Amino acid sequence: MNIESKCRIVEMTRLDAVTFWMVLEVGKMVEKRGLRGGQFLHIKCGDGQLLRRPISVACAVPDEPEDLATLIFEVRGEGTEWLSRRKVGDELDVMGPLGNGFDAAQPGRYLLVGGGIGVPPLMQYGECLQWPRTAVLGFRTGAKAFPAITSRFQDHCEQTCICTDDGTLGRHGFVDAQVRDILERDRSYTAVLACGPKPMLKSVAKAAAEFGVPCQVSMEERMGCGVGACLVCSCGMKDGSVRHVCKDGPVFNAEEVDWDA
Repeated sequence: MNIESKCRIVEMTRLDAVTFWMVLEVGKMVEKRGLRGGQFLHIKCGDGQLLRRPISVACAVPDEPEDLATLIFEVRGEGTEWLSRRKVGDELDVMGPLGNGFDAAQPGRYLLVGGGIGVPPLMQYGECLQWPRTAVLGFRTGAKAFPAITSRFQDHCEQTCICTDDGTLGRHGFVDAQVRDILERDRSYTAVLACGPKPMLKSVAKAAAEFGVPCQVSMEERMGCGVGACLVCSCGMKDGSVRHVCKDGPVFNAEEVDWDA
């Protein structure tokens, strides 16, 4: 059952002109409802916006007196622009937790692959996952590889590889090339966990399949209701069925997704 709550902002930091780091008090969503990174919260963004905005959870931790959830988002329209102007102490109308995160319960080694704003939903897995993990993080340019985010992976992962489209930081190119290099040397990963734009996910899923490594992908689609009642975030599956990213995802097994739908 989805719960609508009033959540207070306890931290609001601007990372650059369009990217914001926000921490919310979320009642007992972590302790009692299992909120974790990779899920999302559906936030009402002003009285003038009919639809809520889905914001992915970067990490969620139990705390007193209320649990805390970190959200990292970009301004992409009127709703997120309104959200970016909120201040510490403001309350937000929040529905959640929604969606499913990655399944990393099986002991083993994990390869975390994030691209752009798809990096933050992997942050909790990079920082708190009890199994060994390697991270591959892709950004358009070095200026978007915020140390506040990348350091969480560098401090806790066995290895963290950074790729940039323009070559201003780390490896010049897309993350799928780095993923291929890693899997060519070592195919023993338990799973690849990937989050980012659909073309990136398609390429990473293809590489994982070629090396026989299971892959989970967090799909990005526009959302309306956030609870599976509308058809806005439909995602085609290889078996011909249609599933909803908000209700059935956002995380799917990559081999189930029809990448050409």
